[in-house]
Amino acid sequence: MFRALYRTVLGPDRTRVLAKALGRWRVPVHGALIIYAVVWAIVASAGYVRQEDSDGWWVVIFLVTVVPYVLLIWSPLYAWRLAVPGFYLVSLLCAGDGAETFQYWTAVPLFVAVAAFYSRAIVIVATLLSGALIIASEPQAADMAFFVPIVGTAVFLFGARGRAERELEEERDAKAALEERARIAREMHDVVAHHMSLVVVRCETAPYRLKGLNEEAQREFAELGEAAREAITDMQRLLGVLRTNGEAPQREPQPGISRIPELVRPGDEAEVDVDDVSEAVGLTAYRIVQEALTNATRHAPGSKASVQVHQNKGVLEVYVINTAGGPSRGGGSGQGLVGMRERVAVHGGTLTVKSTEDGGFLVRARIPLGDK
Repeated sequence: MFRALYRTVLGPDRTRVLAKALGRWRVPVHGALIIYAVVWAIVASAGYVRQEDSDGWWVVIFLVTVVPYVLLIWSPLYAWRLAVPGFYLVSLLCAGDGAETFQYWTAVPLFVAVAAFYSRAIVIVATLLSGALIIASEPQAADMAFFVPIVGTAVFLFGARGRAERELEEERDAKAALEERARIAREMHDVVAHHMSLVVVRCETAPYRLKGLNEEAQREFAELGEAAREAITDMQRLLGVLRTNGEAPQREPQPGISRIPELVRPGDEAEVDVDDVSEAVGLTAYRIVQEALTNATRHAPGSKASVQVHQNKGVLEVYVINTAGGPSRGGGSGQGLVGMRERVAVHGGTLTVKSTEDGGFLVRARIPLGDK
């Protein structure tokens, strides 16, 4: 219970659930909510000014009514927290002057947003605190407090499906991230194994390539070669654990920067200007371009894409921009962006994905090169 109280009153909230739920309607809905709050703030402020002993506190009334609605789109919980002390303050300033009318109309949407999008524990605590606040600020309005748990329960049940869908989506994203990490590990095995094989070969051929090696130096090279060979064997065992059931091992070398032009579709443009990058970074760049062009083909058929890969001050920059196309054909796992983010994160880079003004889509990856 104390944990739920902390999460409701003081805990951080990074979910942005309302913005995700509204999607592309986020801006117009947020604007409408702010206008709604401004109207009631004017009503409340005007009612306070009409009192015989009114002063400049009408500004405070206006702000505590509007500001929670400004925060609402980012965090309904933060908005509710700010509205709670504001509700009580307005009750003190406007006591006996019908303050409860506009207070209820401004507080109810905030409480409804919390009840619709948050967990049961948070909704229960918010309900109890909201009801207690009504009784504390307006004792004669205790009957109104009776309806708070009813409204909270109804809205919570109504939002149950949305919460279940969000939890399912989060679990799906987490599973996709784990699968992508396993795939990255399988692909990186080939890259690392190639370098380790070179170590084995150079160690074993050292006595024939380097003249004058004494017995101790030859023994040292032999031990290094054996250690590298054991490392390759261990990686192959690990690869077997990471391989899913029925998945056949890949025999072809992993692709890199040089093969990116092969991905470009007819009519697309490609500019690859890279001197030298590690095989791991080259593989990541290839997979990003591959996924971005696949998405363009699937979700914007008929679009044209521009691919740019170049180095800039120790960073490999990958751009894939496609124009608007026809209606999406659907399909796919829907986890392509998750996979791209995982690949870029391996190298400590950043990934930007967003829609363009002309209806197209932009994918930009910045991958630190480090020491090659």
